[in-house]
Amino acid sequence: MPIVEFDYECPACKGTGLYKGIGEGDGFAVVCARCNGTGKAHFRMTYQEFRGRHSRDDVNRVLETNPGLRVSVNTEEGLTHESFGGMSYADWAAGLPFPPGSEMRNYTCPAWWYQLADSKKKPHWDQCPGCGIFCNCPHFPNKAACWARWDQEYSDEVGAIS
Repeated sequence: MPIVEFDYECPACKGTGLYKGIGEGDGFAVVCARCNGTGKAHFRMTYQEFRGRHSRDDVNRVLETNPGLRVSVNTEEGLTHESFGGMSYADWAAGLPFPPGSEMRNYTCPAWWYQLADSKKKPHWDQCPGCGIFCNCPHFPNKAACWARWDQEYSDEVGAIS
């Protein structure tokens, strides 16, 4: 297996071997704990050369992102892989783009989803709270209306997103 190895300037002491923090005033410094005073750091990595993407047999559905929600099939609650959006693993492995409507629309609003998935597509509507706890937005219980507006405004991605 190939190895990449090199020395580089210690970022903690900027190559001086001495560290001067908030506790070291009036001409004092301490020996840099990161490089032990040498001024250099060392990097070594053994790696497997990339020969193509491996397949997975434990994945059925691929999501573009996850905004921090637990996604899991639960037949008692009627939750399937498709309940959370995304696309089939086969389509993803074939290189297909995420289709319209593949967002986690049952659980997120457009601002929440696209803050993570693609910030260029995040709506900046006056009534949106911006960054924060999106589920506290007064419009969140009716997020389907927000998705309908987003679909209308962003249906022509080339024209709507600069």
